[in-house]
Amino acid sequence: MKNPSEKELKKGRLSLTLLFSCIVFLILLISLGVAFLLLYFLTTYIHIPADENGLWHPMPILLLMSAVSLIIGFIVTFASSTLPLKPINRIINQMNRLAGGDFTVRLSFGRLARSHPALAEIINSFNLMAQQLEGTEMLRSDFINDFSHEFKTPIVSIAGFAKLLKEGDLTDAERDEYIGIIEEESLRLASMAANVLELTRVESQSILTDVSTYNLSEQLRGCILLLERKWEGKKQEMELDFEEYDITASEELLKQVWINLLDNAIKFCPEGGTVGVNIREDHNGLTVAVSNTGSNISPEDQEKIFNKFYQADKSHATSGNGIGLAIVKRIVSLHQGTVTVQNGADSVAFIVWLPQKNGSLE
Repeated sequence: MKNPSEKELKKGRLSLTLLFSCIVFLILLISLGVAFLLLYFLTTYIHIPADENGLWHPMPILLLMSAVSLIIGFIVTFASSTLPLKPINRIINQMNRLAGGDFTVRLSFGRLARSHPALAEIINSFNLMAQQLEGTEMLRSDFINDFSHEFKTPIVSIAGFAKLLKEGDLTDAERDEYIGIIEEESLRLASMAANVLELTRVESQSILTDVSTYNLSEQLRGCILLLERKWEGKKQEMELDFEEYDITASEELLKQVWINLLDNAIKFCPEGGTVGVNIREDHNGLTVAVSNTGSNISPEDQEKIFNKFYQADKSHATSGNGIGLAIVKRIVSLHQGTVTVQNGADSVAFIVWLPQKNGSLE
């Protein structure tokens, strides 16, 4: 369905205003017509005082016309106003339901009302808003359930193994194993908390700060080394295909982008697979692609994968909380760039395009 242009929308809204004006004018004409008919009836069949020349006194006629016009106008307005106000009352009722937390509510009118561009715009905007709120509420609910589970699991593990350590009677090997589990689960908790705080921080940020010119290629190599333990532990191969490139951007924020994308690629890349990073330059900016061998992402998941708290892996076989890619999208947007996901032959690539200069440097 083709979206109407701004000119068409303005034209539709103007026609809605004219429609209501015509209704008011029609009510006025009806009121005057009925008033004159009633006045004609009264002057024809009811005696009205006249002077010696046979002329009616103007004051009784004016008073009678005013009274009749007011009464008829009120009756006709009250009776006819229900028609134009009916859609407004329905919109108010549906908005009250939406404000009350019923995000399944949808706005609908008859075929005649839907045929008007302005009313069609109201219907589409309201239903889109309700749909987005419903989706957000579902994601929020899923996030609370998933995040509660993700937090509860390491906490229970830490408490359990700490209790075993406290009881003693353990071999050195068991003690080292339990301490290692406690350390790993503590780091997992810290990572989840850090992600939530980072997402909150970047969402509240509207402009870039701490912009500088630095070596993007060196930053990517540093991020890969930070995650060396993870990709070497899965015996994965790193394929790097890029030269030296400089970029003017927020070094701290972009580091979060590369760590999240690389960590995501390593996580979903099978053992012994390949994780690739390449950079390409065009006249407008730089394109960074982070790819990994493995299963493709379904079209349905591709549409939602950058939403907050969304996890494509419904089985939760891999660790994660659906925050990393939301952080990536927000940071890239702050840099006026784009991020997309593409499927290849048994591979997935996240492609980030960034302008080479962001902000202003003297």
